[in-house]
Amino acid sequence: MYTYIARRLGYGVVTVFGVSIVVFVIMRVLPGDPLVSLFGPEGFQKLTAAERARFMADLGLSDPLIVQYLNWMKDVFSGSFGHSFFRSESVADMILRRGPLTAEIAVLSVMLSWVVGIPVALVSALRQNSIGDNVARFISILFLAVPGFWVGMLIILAMLFWFGYRPPLTNVSFWENPLGNLQVVVPPAIVLGMGQAAYIARMARSALLEVIREDYVRTARAKGVSGRMVVAFHALPNALLPVITLSGILLGFVLAGSIPVERAFGTPGLGYAMFIAVNERDVFVMQNLVFIYASVFVLLNIVIDLTIAWLDPRIRYQ
Repeated sequence: MYTYIARRLGYGVVTVFGVSIVVFVIMRVLPGDPLVSLFGPEGFQKLTAAERARFMADLGLSDPLIVQYLNWMKDVFSGSFGHSFFRSESVADMILRRGPLTAEIAVLSVMLSWVVGIPVALVSALRQNSIGDNVARFISILFLAVPGFWVGMLIILAMLFWFGYRPPLTNVSFWENPLGNLQVVVPPAIVLGMGQAAYIARMARSALLEVIREDYVRTARAKGVSGRMVVAFHALPNALLPVITLSGILLGFVLAGSIPVERAFGTPGLGYAMFIAVNERDVFVMQNLVFIYASVFVLLNIVIDLTIAWLDPRIRYQ
């Protein structure tokens, strides 16, 4: 088991290092000039060549690429992650201020996906090709096809025109105002959670259909064990293993999916910060947020791999 853990951690470190290089290179080859974003097209034209060179040097963008990369890694390991072009706060302060909202949305959406997806999968798998199964599969495909940000805008419009309700747009801490915090995070969590529930339901249904045909399930039924006990204690625990793996992947995808959803709801999380940074072409904010998103995704996959290895001893010996 320790060898398995060490191998997975080693893979994770190498992957994060590769991600940092890819992110750094992509941010440097994007079209456009950062000074145009800072001063605007007209202001940029008024700058002399010496002024442009001085501003690029102040931003650290005139150094050789290897020096820029090492300076960035120094900021990453120091925990500051650099500073925004347009704001005095560091990227680390932005993450600490906005990150909890995005984390809450991600966790709530995954919890909702299980609460909705697993029961739907049970009904669908245990009553295969029934009306309930067909309805469940249709709804799952529908939520897979509909973009989350579009559903979010529909919810906002419905709440606005029917109830006159607008979700708060301020960053509210759960410990300071639990109700106000939930009003901010619950709507985007519902939108993201329903989309994930469709994935969970389809994966769990497929896994259950495969497991309930296994020999040990038929043996348990032949011994007189009730159908509910067979599903609860024999079929479902084994069918949930691939669902756990999928949940970890979906939790990582929530970070990317939260960008348009947070924009639709006006939620002041990291997704909204990424949207603003892309619009303003704030290279340092984009670079660090993409790196953090990728690192969290890698970490989640390592945790899921270790969890599956703990639940299923066969995995750790492969």
